[in-house]
Amino acid sequence: MSKPSEGDLFDRREFTRQLILAVLSGATVTVTACNGGGGDSSPAPGPSPMPPGGGGGGVTGSISGNHGHTATVTDAQLTAGNAVNLDITGQADHPHSVMITGDEIIQIAARQRVVKTSSTDAAHLHQVTFN
Repeated sequence: MSKPSEGDLFDRREFTRQLILAVLSGATVTVTACNGGGGDSSPAPGPSPMPPGGGGGGVTGSISGNHGHTATVTDAQLTAGNAVNLDITGQADHPHSVMITGDEIIQIAARQRVVKTSSTDAAHLHQVTFN
C-alpha cells in the first residue's frame, strides 16, 4: 500500500469542519478502512441527521444568574464555523457579549460542552454554557 500524499490528508480541524458541513447538509458520511482490504464500505442504515438544535434555530446556551439575556448561536453561524462575538442582551436592560472562537463554534455544532464568560457590564458578568 502506498503512503497517501500530503494533499490527501486532512488535519483534525478540517475533518471535523467537513463532517459538520456534511451532517448539516443531510449527507451520509462513510469512513472506510485505510488498509484497502476487506469489509463492506456501504453506509449503515440509521436515522437522518438533524441540524444542531434539533430542527433549526441554532443552539441556545444556558446563562447563569440570568435576568432576560439570550445566547443563541444560529444555524448559519454554526455552518460557517467562524469566530463570533455574540450579543446576549436579549430582553435585559443592559448588554453583554460572549466571544466564541471558530474551534468553539465547531464544538457547539457537535453538541459538545462549551462554557464562556460574558463581558462585564452593569457591574456583573455571566457564565454561558452551550451543550
